[in-house]
Parts: sequence; structure tokens; C-alpha cells
Amino acid sequence: MKKTVLLILSVFCLYNTLPAQHIYPFQDTSLPAEERIGNLLSLMTVDEKVNALSTNVGVPRLGIINTGHSEGLHGMALGGPGNWGGFQRINYQTVVAEYPTTIFPQAYGLGETWDPGLIRKVADMEATEVRYYTQSPRYQKGGMIMRAPNADLARDPRWGRTEESYGEDPYLVSQMVVAFVKGLQGDHPDYWKSAALMKHFLANSNEDGRDSTSSDFDERLFREYYSYPFYKGIVAGGSRAFMASYNAWNGIAMTVHPVLEEITRKEWGNNGIICTDGGALNLLITAHKAYPTHTEGAAAVVKAGVGQFLDTYKPYIYEALEKGLLTENDIDAVLRGNFFVALKLGLLDPDQSRLPYATIGVTDTIAPWTMKETQDFVRLVTAKSVVLLKNEKNLLPVDKHKIKKIAVIGPRADEVLLDWYSGTPPYTVTILQGIKNALGEQVEIMYEASNSIDKAFLAAQKADVALVCVGNHVYGTDPKWLYSPVPSDGREAVDRKALSLEQEDLVKIVHKANPNTVLVLVSSFPFAINWSQENVPAIIHVTHNSQELGNGLADVIFGKYNPAGRTTQTWVKSIADLPPMMDYDIRNGRTYMYAQQKPLYPFGYGLSYTQFSYAKLAVSSTSLAKDASLKVTVDVTNTGKKDGEEVVQLYVSYPDSKIVRPIKQLKGFQRTMIESGQTKSIEFDLPIPDLAYWDTPGKKWTVESGKVKLMIGSSSEDIRLTEEIRVF
Repeated sequence: MKKTVLLILSVFCLYNTLPAQHIYPFQDTSLPAEERIGNLLSLMTVDEKVNALSTNVGVPRLGIINTGHSEGLHGMALGGPGNWGGFQRINYQTVVAEYPTTIFPQAYGLGETWDPGLIRKVADMEATEVRYYTQSPRYQKGGMIMRAPNADLARDPRWGRTEESYGEDPYLVSQMVVAFVKGLQGDHPDYWKSAALMKHFLANSNEDGRDSTSSDFDERLFREYYSYPFYKGIVAGGSRAFMASYNAWNGIAMTVHPVLEEITRKEWGNNGIICTDGGALNLLITAHKAYPTHTEGAAAVVKAGVGQFLDTYKPYIYEALEKGLLTENDIDAVLRGNFFVALKLGLLDPDQSRLPYATIGVTDTIAPWTMKETQDFVRLVTAKSVVLLKNEKNLLPVDKHKIKKIAVIGPRADEVLLDWYSGTPPYTVTILQGIKNALGEQVEIMYEASNSIDKAFLAAQKADVALVCVGNHVYGTDPKWLYSPVPSDGREAVDRKALSLEQEDLVKIVHKANPNTVLVLVSSFPFAINWSQENVPAIIHVTHNSQELGNGLADVIFGKYNPAGRTTQTWVKSIADLPPMMDYDIRNGRTYMYAQQKPLYPFGYGLSYTQFSYAKLAVSSTSLAKDASLKVTVDVTNTGKKDGEEVVQLYVSYPDSKIVRPIKQLKGFQRTMIESGQTKSIEFDLPIPDLAYWDTPGKKWTVESGKVKLMIGSSSEDIRLTEEIRVF
């Protein structure tokens, strides 16, 4: 008897040291994904399947824990103005973080870095915090399906959500999207750190009337422009999830558009999630008036390939099943995508402790947002996002050893505004505080928020240098949803009605008092600051939201960091230079590719504290087949006295084309550090198939025979060297 007991105990101990055994085939990690998912669906009840059409991918009865969605355009959003995860409000201005997260510059600012490697690291750090919050026994907040990145193109600066986009160019945006997706999902061959759910497919760049308007354009623009970043996010980045937009394309609401199934799933291979936007089912009926009832609409949404609803749907799905408008097989088809994402996150595995990211927040318990290396990185990203728009007579950088007084002026000087999709950072550093941190006690700092009773004028008059900090208010904290305080402001649900900056009057007053005025434009989008460009000696652009806004900007102002940010949109001189807002045919004068007016600042523009020269443009061949690849090299020399980064840009044009093609088109870029006096050879690989246009009658990508002009430069207008090749 004693031997028997010992044998049982030995077997029990051995069993507990072995990997968790699967009970169901879907838990068997050796089986193919489709087989595992098929088994799971066979075990689920109809009620469980209907429940899984939400953002809930868990099946508690079968041991599958749930994970939902989180927002994450520039840091995980828990708390913050949108209150995605909860916060404590002290008053209108003050929000205390119950769930702090690391907060980077707005996506628009991340785009202005022109640095995909940097963006990938931003997303990786965000994914770490996602895992930390969802897995930590202390929190268990949020979800690992991240509604990011935004792959929409900022075709018009009046778009209220410009802040969420990486820019107007499909190549640049696609590179940033792919980097962000890879950062969120990680490098493991079998499992994702988090899941990247791209927003908003497709052509969602007007807020006014977005619930019922149609974005109208041809199939060429669909392929070459509007869908291109989503396409790359799937085929190159590995994203297997996106959100359908509110609007229609050519009269058919995106929530039920045939391209969801026919192109994104069957052509591109998105075998994961497609979800609606918030409330889109209801808007499909009440705004688009696409179906007589919510039941018919819900059935159509599922049949179109959508597997997650972000509003009330269950009563309509049950009724659709009862009436035969929908079958259980229809639901199974879309749930396969939901559970593929769950599988990649490891949620179908029986032993969660053996997953590659299982320790984050469990045994790795140091909160990422508290680490100095995290905070230093946010500061670096902020500095890298700064765009130097003007620097007459080298007013910048300011030598802090040569000034005694500095004036810091304006409504954006002593606040860090959090936009609608921001989390709540653990701390914020305003511009004023950043200046104080940089200068210490050796320089007198005078601060005035406005020119009330001439205070700003008098402060500027006394100073050696005046910094005037102006820009839009994000109004993420305003309870009035469809509201912006001045016409030039915009946000989700509200497009901008003006591009002029009301606060430019304050700039004029400060400049009158002190010719050594630096305009610090803190904004989510471009402004037509024509007076400032003509009169103010130095202008800097930086976006809102970074927790290290003040320190990162001070690093640039005082020369600790040499700026190299670049514009990601064409900054027009006048709102009259833009086509009508609802004209989605960009060939009618929109973006740098088709612009008809000279801009205030061109696409890809930005200055440095040093200078660069270009020489020895060389190509691997001047005559290439349509399936070949071209190597382009150029020598770039830092001819100035400071080390600095240059963003080398490669554009192409098609002088022999028989169809309408862009005036020029970005096909490569590199941000690279070059020490003073040094030369670097920059190399681009340009696959000739990347020069294709979409042949609509032939339904295929086609490379034209003939000349292709190559242009290398520092912006879309600052072209330094050119070369021609011939494609045969």
C-alpha cells in the first residue's frame, strides 16, 4: 500500500512538471491554425458565436480568456480625454491618471520624424505596456487588440482628424504603417505581442457628414493612393485586422462594401478581424439609409465579411437567424478571422505561462512608464519630430550662455494638451518647464500667457529672445462633441473651416516688441502662417501630446539636438488653393503630387542647424526590364559645423507616360546621421515593379515602357540631382 501511494505521488509530481495537456483539438499547438479554429467553432453554441461578434474574443466555457480592444495611436490609451479606461478628473484642466501610460507625440508628429525604425520602437514600447496592463494581476485592464495605426491619408489639411495620420503620401504613410504594425506585433515567428487593427478603411478624410457622405474616385486611385497603406500594412506589415470606416465609397457604405471580402480578404490575405466603427450599424440604417431595418443591415454586415460590431447588434443577429437572412455558417465564416487573431495572441493555448510574452506584468513587474530609459526615449522621439520651418540669420539654436533674459509667451507655453485618443501620461513637461529645465538659474525667464494689458509685449521687449507658443486646441476634454472654439480648429467629427491662425496676431505683437522672435507652432495640422513666414526670423513646428514636449523642444531650441523633422503634408498658402473638401480625386490639384499652386512649405521640407551637399548620383543600370531592380546611390556631405541628420528623399516621374501620373512621386527616403565634414553614401533599392500603375481595364498592376526620371533631394521641391533610366 505504501509503495502504491508513493507511486501515485510520483506520477502526480511528474504530471505537474509537464506542459499543460490539451483537452480539445483547438488547444493542440501542433495543428494548423485553420484546423484549430474549425474545431473551436464546432464546439461553440449559437449564443457563444453571437457573443463573439462583439470585440469579445473569449469563450469562458472552453477556457479561452477574453481580450478586447484598446486605443493606441501614440501610446496605449487608458484614461485621458476619451476616458477609454477610466481616470479621475479634478477639474476641467486636471486629470489624474489611475492607469498611466507612456504618451508620445501625436501620430502626425511621429510621421514628421520620417524614421520607420524609430516608429517601430515606439509601437514596441506601447505593446509592452498593453501586455503589462492586460496581464498584470493588479490591473487586468484594456485589451491586446490595438486600434492602431491609422492608415488613412491626410489628403486635405482641413480634415479634423489630420492629427491621426502620418501624412498625405501613400509611400511614406505605408512605410510608417508597416513599421508600427511590426512594432505592435513583435518579432516572434508564432505569436504576437499585441494585434494591430488599422483604422479606417477607406478614404475617411472628412468629418462633417462622415456618417452619410460618399468618397468618390476611380479604381486607380483606390489602388495607387487610398488603399495603398492598408494593402502594405497587411502584405508587408502582417496586420490581420482593420476597422471599416463610416463613409461610403462610390455610393456603397464601407461597412458592407464588396471590397472587404473580394479584395482585402481574397486578394491581400486578411484572414483576421474586420470590425465596424462605433455605432456604424445604426448609421448604416439611419444615415446612409442603406437598408430598411437594422436586422437586414446586420445580416448584410456579416455577409460582407465583418466579424465584430462596435454597437448594439445582438437582437438583430438573432432576428436575422430566425428569419433566414443569416445562417450559422455565415457567422462561422467571419468568426474564423476573430479567432485567428486570438490564436496569434496565444489565447487558444492551454498553457498561457509558456507564451513568449507571458512574463510581462506578471514576473516583470516594473511599470514600463516609470523607467528612465522610457522617458528618455519619449524625449528623443519628441526632438526628432520637430520641424524647423525657418531660421533666418541662424537665430536658432539659442546659445544659453549668451543670453540673460528670455520671454516665453502664448497660450500653448504652459500646457500639454491631450487629444481624444490619448492616454493619461504619468507626468507632463510643458514648454515653459522644459525651458526652465534647460536654463536653470542662469537666465531670467519671463512668462506671459497672453497680451493682457500689454504684458506679452513688455516681456518680449525686455528679453534677448522671445519664444511665442501658439497653435490649435485639441479640445479632447471639451464635453461638447460637435464643437471647436474657432474655425481653424478641428477634431474628430468636426472639419476645419479655416487655415489661418487667429493667434498670429499675438506673434505680430511679440515680433514688434522683439525682432529676435521664435514662433513655436504647436499644432495637429498645418496653418497658413504667411505673415510669420515673411517676417519672423525663426519658426518651429511640433505636435501636441508628448509627455516630454517641453524637454524635447528645449533640446532643439538650445542646440542639444539638431532638428531633422520633415513636413508630411503640403502646407498651402491659402485655403483657396485647395479643391472642394469633398473632391476626392486628388488629380484635381491635391497633394504635392498634383498641386497647381506654390506652397508655403512643400512636402518633405525641413531645415537643419547644418548644411548638406549632394554629389555622385549613380544607378546600377540606365536600362532595365520591367521585373528588374535598380540600385541608386548618392554621396551626401555635411558641409556645416554641426553634426546633424539629413532626410535624403528619392522621387520619380514618368515623362513618357501615356496616362495622367503624378508630377513627382516619393519612392524612397532615409534619415541618416552625418558628422560635420563627413560624407555618407546613401543607397536606395528601387524595384521596377514599384513604378507600376493600376491598369483598370486589365485589372492588374502595369509597368510602362519608357523614360523614368529619378530625383534626389532634401524635399519634394529641393531636388539636388537627377538621372534618367529607361524601362523596356
